[in-house]
Amino acid sequence: MSRQVVRSSKFRHVFGQPAKADQCYEDVRVSQTTWDSGFCAVNPKFVALICEASGGGAFLVLPLAKTGRVDKNVPMVCGHTAPVLDITWCPHNDNVIASGSEDCTVMVWEIPDGGLTLPLREPVVTLEGHTKRVGVVAWHPTAQNVLLSAGCDNVIMVWDVGTGAAVLTLGPDVHPDTIYSVDWSRDGGLICTSCRDKRVRIIEPRKGTVVAEKDRPHEGTRPVRAVFVSEGKILTTGFSRMSERQVALWDTKHLEEPLSLQELDTSSGVLLPFFDPDTNIVYLCGKGDSSIRYFEITSEAPFLHYLSMFSSKESQRGMGYMPKRGLEVNKCEIARFYKLHERRCEPIAMTVPRKSDLFQEDLYPPTAGPDPALTAEEWLGGRDAGPLLISLKDGYVPPKSRELRVNRGLDTGRRRAAPEASGTPSSDAVSRLEEEMRKLQAIVQELQKRLDRLEETVQAK
Repeated sequence: MSRQVVRSSKFRHVFGQPAKADQCYEDVRVSQTTWDSGFCAVNPKFVALICEASGGGAFLVLPLAKTGRVDKNVPMVCGHTAPVLDITWCPHNDNVIASGSEDCTVMVWEIPDGGLTLPLREPVVTLEGHTKRVGVVAWHPTAQNVLLSAGCDNVIMVWDVGTGAAVLTLGPDVHPDTIYSVDWSRDGGLICTSCRDKRVRIIEPRKGTVVAEKDRPHEGTRPVRAVFVSEGKILTTGFSRMSERQVALWDTKHLEEPLSLQELDTSSGVLLPFFDPDTNIVYLCGKGDSSIRYFEITSEAPFLHYLSMFSSKESQRGMGYMPKRGLEVNKCEIARFYKLHERRCEPIAMTVPRKSDLFQEDLYPPTAGPDPALTAEEWLGGRDAGPLLISLKDGYVPPKSRELRVNRGLDTGRRRAAPEASGTPSSDAVSRLEEEMRKLQAIVQELQKRLDRLEETVQAK
């Protein structure tokens, strides 16, 4: 009689723990837009959520500690003229966030420590070049000030935020249809894209060449997502011909057949994958689902191992994922998600059960730190480098706030003048202020005339 052997893994018993009510963010109006992005971005300082806004696009930025009920008049980032579709924090500066919008622009913002006290309408830089809405924004993982954007004009643009210039463009000849997702490799040398033409492509962005591509990784017609995982592999989520949701693991050198293909269920929501390179765990969060599945990726067959699933009663409208340096290592927390409900944001901690309170070195290998490994010029010159690693043994201490400086002397005409991080206003901002001052002076003069007439009338009586 054969006995089935259970695979040994230290992550077999990982469990999800939702935060208590007083640790959630209440009364936030999450965006109703149907775009398939997470609508939430998190780092060790702030949580940002795309919100419903009248007369344009806005997103909310709150310090992590500012939990509880959010005031309905809380200041927001509201510079876009159409709904915001995607937001992402800079990995090398916890005060800088980028946003893509239906108004065809990408804007980069600097959030002051402690959060906003007034609505933020002036970005540090506006990146203009797309002709249709911008649905994907992604920072380079190791090069400073390099930002990628993908629009519904089927164009991918790579920007040097330090100059406000588009330094690379991948036109519609590479992607003939809408781009669903873009993901950087760990060293930033390649990008992986999924497209409406049912192809997944691996691209060297500096040369503009497609290194490898796979036609129809999933047979269904619904959107596919693709991310890089460990050891030259990519993971895709999609749908079968019978509309069953699937997850597949591929070797980038042999894309003919998947290393692993698993069918999950028949729900209709697109699965958003989040990969943790430190533990080799991938988390799948479906929009409209009420669960988070997680799998471990290994180097031996069958390569993709189902671990468990966190379930709750309410479905999720979006999801944010905390970088490893923002976790509580003394509680053996290996991941934290920020689940968006209709009017609430709920943190969910994924924890490995351990009895000891000591630092668990096997759970926390050196992880990506906040310092860039390359400058934009070095990366554009052909250099690649993995992230600079830090140890979490003594806890993560955030560095001092860094200013994002934009060199306007290298303006290419694609970018509107914007205020520098030092606080010097742009010429546009100065002219607007002067116009407001003139209007105010006219109002004061009119009030003074009325007051004089009123005094004359009183004296006459």
